[in-house]
Amino acid sequence: MVTLKDICRIAVVQAAPVLFDKDACTDKALRLIREAAQNGAELIVFPELFIPCYPVGLTFGFRVGSRTAGGREDWKRYYDNSIHSDGPEMNRIIKTATELGVYVSMGYSERDRIGATLYNSNLFISPDGTTINHRKIKPTGSERVVWGDAQQDCFPVMETPWGPMGCMICWESYMPLARVALYEKGITLYISANTNDNPEWQDTVRHIAIEGHVFFVNCDMFFTKDMYPADLNAADEIAKLPDIVCRGGSNVIDPFGHPVTETLWDREGILYADLEMQKVPASRMEFDATGHYSRPDLLELNFADI
Repeated sequence: MVTLKDICRIAVVQAAPVLFDKDACTDKALRLIREAAQNGAELIVFPELFIPCYPVGLTFGFRVGSRTAGGREDWKRYYDNSIHSDGPEMNRIIKTATELGVYVSMGYSERDRIGATLYNSNLFISPDGTTINHRKIKPTGSERVVWGDAQQDCFPVMETPWGPMGCMICWESYMPLARVALYEKGITLYISANTNDNPEWQDTVRHIAIEGHVFFVNCDMFFTKDMYPADLNAADEIAKLPDIVCRGGSNVIDPFGHPVTETLWDREGILYADLEMQKVPASRMEFDATGHYSRPDLLELNFADI
């Protein structure tokens, strides 16, 4: 393991996107990045699909064997507000990160440069402007009618002063072999950009922190029903949602499975923490998942690193 910088000052941003509005989401992200940096953050983490939102409850008119015109119109609006990994919106974020000298993890709906496919993606940005993109390898359930399976950018890690940093988006963290792919790259920071506000997720958060002996950064979003644009064609679907659509539940767990921060529910906020990075090698004294506690003679993972 590389020598780790002792302390990582992290900011976990639990915020509501400006739903279906890429420009307003970008403006809000920039404001929150500046706020976090002013409070000393060196690594600033945003939720899954912060740009332009996670459209909970919407079907976009999909039925087996048919679609609706109104659903297609809403999907096209979501498509128009999805962004490129190197487009003007993301470039504003990259420029701000470099100006402030911070690392940023940003969840967003990514538009493909060639076709019209969208991807549920997460971009790591370093203070020197280097970026690493991760696309969700298997969208969950009916997400598959909105975002495609990743065919590239599957298990990237970014080198940081605190060790390698990797990302799994939402239910990717339930895929054991996907986690192992990151462990084999030596990650110390496990970034989980998600929209999981169910209580069972909190058990997963702690389990993975212990399993990988990593700092598990659990970044969820908060938003309410009245934040949806009033002129969507999905008014009936939105009306059935609870007033608080996503409760949040963000937190950070250390490599021993202990909470580093509070768990933030039912509001926007930024969680700050000073991560004691030397806990990572110390915790692996008796268990190193892909090191001395592994049995490569019995068990082996082969993955396409694309």
